[in-house]
Amino acid sequence: MIERRDPSPVLPPPPVGRVVATEQKPATPHQFHFWTATETSIGIGAIVRVEGSGGGAQVSGRVGYDPVDDAFAYSDLVTPLHDVVGAEGDPARAAENPTARQEIRLWTAAVLRQIPAEPLQPVPLGDVHVATDADVAQALRMDAYLGRGGAQPTAIPVGLYTSGGLEAPVYLDADFLLGPEAAHLNISGVSGLATKTSAVEFLLSSIFQHFPAHRGRVAAVCFNVKGPDLCFLDRPGTLDDEDRRRYERLGVGAHPFERVCYYAPFKADGVNLNTLRTHPDLVGDVEPLVWGLREVLDYAEVLLNRDDIDAKADAFIDFLSDRVVDREFDDGFGGAHRVVTFADLERLFRSIFDGLELASRSDTWRTHHIATIRKVRNRLSNISTRCKGLVADDGPSNDLPWGRFEDRAVYVVDVANVDPLGQDLVFARVVSKLREHLERRDLGVEAVVVFVDELNKYAPGDGPETYVKKMLLDISERGRYLGLVLFGAEQFRSQVHRRVVGNAGTIVFGRMDSDELATPGYQVLSPATKIKLATLPVGELMVRHPHFTQPIFVRFPRPAALRGRDGVERFPPAADLSFDEAVVRQLVKLDRRVRPNAVKDLIADRREEDVRRALAHTRQARPQDAFANFKKELGRRVAPAMAPGSPLERQSVPPLSPISDEPY
Repeated sequence: MIERRDPSPVLPPPPVGRVVATEQKPATPHQFHFWTATETSIGIGAIVRVEGSGGGAQVSGRVGYDPVDDAFAYSDLVTPLHDVVGAEGDPARAAENPTARQEIRLWTAAVLRQIPAEPLQPVPLGDVHVATDADVAQALRMDAYLGRGGAQPTAIPVGLYTSGGLEAPVYLDADFLLGPEAAHLNISGVSGLATKTSAVEFLLSSIFQHFPAHRGRVAAVCFNVKGPDLCFLDRPGTLDDEDRRRYERLGVGAHPFERVCYYAPFKADGVNLNTLRTHPDLVGDVEPLVWGLREVLDYAEVLLNRDDIDAKADAFIDFLSDRVVDREFDDGFGGAHRVVTFADLERLFRSIFDGLELASRSDTWRTHHIATIRKVRNRLSNISTRCKGLVADDGPSNDLPWGRFEDRAVYVVDVANVDPLGQDLVFARVVSKLREHLERRDLGVEAVVVFVDELNKYAPGDGPETYVKKMLLDISERGRYLGLVLFGAEQFRSQVHRRVVGNAGTIVFGRMDSDELATPGYQVLSPATKIKLATLPVGELMVRHPHFTQPIFVRFPRPAALRGRDGVERFPPAADLSFDEAVVRQLVKLDRRVRPNAVKDLIADRREEDVRRALAHTRQARPQDAFANFKKELGRRVAPAMAPGSPLERQSVPPLSPISDEPY
C-alpha cells in the first residue's frame, strides 16, 4: 500500500535540486528545468516534487509533481575548441590537468500535476525533492481511486515505480481500464524482449484479485495464436525472491490462475486435439472446440472470398440460414429434408441438382440460379475441408459455456496451429457471441477481457476491411458500454488501425524498436525517453493511463504461471494417438469406469465417421454411463439408410455373428 508521510515534526530531507528559469529556457505550466549536483539519484523517468518558496503566498503554497524526461550536462567551456587547445591536442594531457572544470547537471521535467490546479500557473522557482510514496500517489492522481475518504476503491496494481532508491506501487483505475469511463489496453514492443504476454498475464491476475466486488464479476477470454504462450496458465512458474518481494509489495498473490478452461479444435483425424497441451497429465483438461453448419453459416462472411461471393450468393446464403437450416423443408421435387449438418446440406444440394436436371429447360430453383447455388455449395464444402477438425461435417457441436461463464475464470481458445481461415472464424464467432450475451446480460459475468495478440495481423492499418477488423473496431469503439474489453498486443503499434489503438484508454510500451520510435506517432516523446524505451530491460514498461498526464515507467514481477516455453520442456507434447486409443482417452475423460478393451472391441469394425459422430453425441450428453451411451449412439446410425432392393443392399453380406454384448 501507499505509505503516508509521517506528520510528526521531523526535519524534511534536503532538496536535491533547484528550479531554474532563463530567458532561453523559461518555466511554463507544462514544463520546467532544474539543476542538481553532479552526483545525484535522479534519472530519466524519476518523479520529483517542487515546492514554491517566496514570491507571495500563492507561490509559497504551490506544489508540483513532475517526471524527468530529458537531461543535459554543461561545463564552463564556450566551444569544444577551448578544451582541445587547453590540452594541446592530446587527450592524455587533458586527463592530467590538475584543474577540474566546473560541471552541472540540468534536467527537464514535464508537469504531472500542480496543487492547487487553478489558477494554472508556471512551475514556481522552488526546491526540488525526490518523490515519496505519498507524492507518487498525488502525482498520478491515484488518491482519487485508492479508497480514501470513504470512497470505494477501484485500484488495480500494475507495477512498481522505482527511481532514486524509491519503490512505490502504481495503480490503474478499474473504471478507466475495464469501463465504463474508459476501457481497453494496448501493449507494444519487440518480440521476445518486451514481455507483452507476461505483462498481460500479471495484469489479469491483478485484476482478478483486486477487481472491486461492487463492480460485479469478471472473466477473460484469451486467444492463443502463437505456439504454447498461454497453454500453461494453471501451472506454477519459477519465481525468485525478488519477484516474490515485488508481489508482496504490490499486494498481489504469487500463484497461477485458479480457474482455467482450455478449448482447442481437433486435428484432421477428428479425435486428436490440435494443441501443444497434449501431455498425458494435462490433455484431460482440454475441451474440444467443434462447430457445425449453423455456427459456420451465421459467419459465412468471414470465410467466403468477397471478390467471388456477390449479392446473389449472399441472398442464397441468407435463404439457407433463415428458411432451410434446422427446419423441415420441401425441396420442390418431392423430397423432404431437415438440414442440420454439412452432410445434410450436401444431400439437399444433390437433390436440387438432380431435380433441375430432370426438369428440362429449368435453371432456377426458388428464384436462385443454378450457377449461384453451385458457387455457394463449392465455397461451403471448401470450409469444412480447410477447417477440418474445427468444422464437423456431421455430429453435434461443442462450444464455450455460453451463459455459464464463471467469475475470475480464464477461457483459453488455442488456435495456434489452426488454418488462418479457421482462426478468423473462431475469433469472429467467439467475440460476436460474447457481445450478444453481454447485451442480454445472461453471460454469467458483467465484464469480459478479450486478449488478442498479433494485432498487426488482425487489424492492420492498411489492407481490406475484413470481418475480423470490423469486429475489433466495434469492440474498441462500443465495447466498454457492454463490459467487453479488448487487451491487444502487437510488435509495431504504428501498423495497427488507428481507431483500435486510439480507443485504448491505457497504453503500455515495452522495449521498442528504434525504427518504430522514429515514426510520427512517437513525436510527443522526448529523445531521452525514446532512448530509454529502446533499451528497456525485461520486466520494465512505460504506462500511459487517463489519470496520468505523462507516461510513467514501472517494473512488474514475472507471472506466477508457467511460461509457454518452460511448459513445453516440463510437459512435452505427446505424439498423436491411434484412432482407437484417442477414442478411449476421450471416453475415459468422461467416465473413469470405461474399460479400454471394451471400447476397442466395440469400434473395431465400425466406420470412423460413425465412431466420431457417436463420440460427439456422448460428449454433448455427458451421461453417467459414458460407455453405454456411446454404444447406444454408435448402434443408432451404423450405415446410411438403403432402399429395399437397392444394389447396395443386395451386395451387402450379413456378419457371421453379431457383435457380442460381452465387454471383453
